[in-house]
Amino acid sequence: MKMSKMAGRRLREVPKDAKTVSHQFLMRGGYIRPVSAGIYSLLPAGKRIVAKIENIIREEMDRIDGQEILMPVALPAALWQESGRYESVGAELLRFSDRNDKPMLLAMTHEECVTALVRTEVNSYKQLPVMVYQIQTKYRDEARPRAGLIRTREFTMKDAYSFHTDQADLEAYYFRAHEAYERIFRRIGLDNVLSIESNSGMMGGKVSHEFMAISECGEDTLFVSPDRKYRANREIAVADWKFVKEEAKALEKVATPDCKTIEEVASFLNVKAENTGKAVFYQDARTGELIFALIRGDFEVNESKLSNVAMVAELKFADDESIIAAGAVPGYASPLNLKGKKAKIIIDRSAFESSNLVVGANEPGYHMLNFNAERDLEGVEYTVADIATVREGDPAPGSGEPLQMLRGIEVGNIFQLGTKYSESMNCTFLDKDGKSHPMIMGCYGIGVGRAMASVIEFSHDDYGPVWPMSIAPWQVQVCAIDPHKAGVGEAAEKLVAELEALGIEVLYDDRGEKAGSMFSDADLLGIPLRLVISPKTIGENETEFRTRACRDSVRFKLDEAAKIIADKVKEELKKFDI
Repeated sequence: MKMSKMAGRRLREVPKDAKTVSHQFLMRGGYIRPVSAGIYSLLPAGKRIVAKIENIIREEMDRIDGQEILMPVALPAALWQESGRYESVGAELLRFSDRNDKPMLLAMTHEECVTALVRTEVNSYKQLPVMVYQIQTKYRDEARPRAGLIRTREFTMKDAYSFHTDQADLEAYYFRAHEAYERIFRRIGLDNVLSIESNSGMMGGKVSHEFMAISECGEDTLFVSPDRKYRANREIAVADWKFVKEEAKALEKVATPDCKTIEEVASFLNVKAENTGKAVFYQDARTGELIFALIRGDFEVNESKLSNVAMVAELKFADDESIIAAGAVPGYASPLNLKGKKAKIIIDRSAFESSNLVVGANEPGYHMLNFNAERDLEGVEYTVADIATVREGDPAPGSGEPLQMLRGIEVGNIFQLGTKYSESMNCTFLDKDGKSHPMIMGCYGIGVGRAMASVIEFSHDDYGPVWPMSIAPWQVQVCAIDPHKAGVGEAAEKLVAELEALGIEVLYDDRGEKAGSMFSDADLLGIPLRLVISPKTIGENETEFRTRACRDSVRFKLDEAAKIIADKVKEELKKFDI
């Protein structure tokens, strides 16, 4: 490929809206161009990288008995109505009507479509297990797309779906998929990916893992133990908290004028925040049901955990009117005296297992001393659960060592869906006795563009990306300085032809730009190996060689260079042959 013919250009200035390293270099290097907020076109260099990532994914999916299919992105709303997600998923699902006023949507994921497909094609245990996958466009109407390809509205995703006769078979396949994902990320050069326990969210199911590329620009927070044996997303992370029970003291009401916050109460009564109980009120965003969370004053409510315990798809903070209607007083609330009231009460372990806490008296200007939940809430209906947000330094489960907090980019996820979709959509099979059962499902996703951006976040220097050989847009770049001077252009073209004859992918910079500009563009393109031919090297029948990762250079004889470089390419590729 000659650069003089290549579509796209390099940018000298950093685009104003590009805040992350990957966004800056993808724009400056001529890999992507914006069409609208969160929607991008891929230029040739970007498309070549994406194609290589997709090929690696295909190889690994085929390796675990996957079969590639293709499903439409525009789907009838009726499919999502079958599963119930048409109503439960929010505005990120783009809904529209066709010319016949038939409700439609742009798929952000394909569980419903694939379930409908498989229920027409599979009806016997003899046909199971089966896994199908696709690499296809998705659309998610993000409120705030950001960071280039890391959070977009339109994106390319590999989504796979497996169908099984029982849970044991799903679990065995889930393990194979997990191993395949680890191979994929190593093969594309992401050595910084951790598999962590995660919240299944709108996908459903009880077991799921996310694959996080560790990066400061990541949107997700994860907690890991020093030995890495415990790894979890903040949404579900737990800690080995120990709460000490003391002898219960008599409940006592005290005046706390104008003390509505934990800080104000603790200061007024001269107690620590850990000796208080904090009331936090939410509502089911769809039904309006009041949810009353009580947690120790030095902890924060984890809304993902609370949603799961309350079995609510979406939470919102409650308004004062709803709190008062339940018999509580904003700023002075507790579960005391709420027997028979209209609120779902959930008490965190920190508040339930601690003794003699200060809590609201459900009376303006007053709090209660020495609250002990088990004693003082007799007759009040409540649930005890872990709804606390883990903090850095909290004791890790198992080891008790301080948890470390990291940032990560979610590049993949896998879910044990169970029968969430097969039951609601009547996707069944007949066992050997002729009895009908819902299929057990798993699903497995990888964001292709996000993976490309994550590689840059992991592998770059001040000048541009440093692409691994396995996904680099080209394997070798040949730069001709003063190609119109005697012998330079001819020698460069001969070297390019020799390399291509050996099966090497070559980008030939034949533009005749100044050396500084040429090398700046080469750095932005991040091609692993670079050869430079100039009047000076021609005079010595040599070419100058360097790698993108190292600034040092060496010389090779021109008639030996192609074979040497071809061997280096093959040697580099072997590192990714897992």
